[in-house]
Amino acid sequence: MNGAYVVGHITVKNHEMWAEYRSKVPGTLTPWGGELVFRGKQLAALAGDNPHPDIVVIRFPTVTALNSWFSSAAYQSLIPLRQEAAEMVLLSYEA
Repeated sequence: MNGAYVVGHITVKNHEMWAEYRSKVPGTLTPWGGELVFRGKQLAALAGDNPHPDIVVIRFPTVTALNSWFSSAAYQSLIPLRQEAAEMVLLSYEA
């Protein structure tokens, strides 16, 4: 599928704070056409090492929408909570 994707590799440090963060993110996606593709837990690293057991993938219609979401005040306000709740590598991709 065309579009742009955010992929987060995650290690949760505080489950209560992570649940709060997760509950607030969907509202920040809507204005930019973002949609959750999936969340999951790693079964195995088939090649190489991946230190983060969880993953999230979010799809946006365009790179501009993805960048606008990430830089939006709504999402930026959640970053301190995210940083307290989890270690995360957040990547963007164009399809």
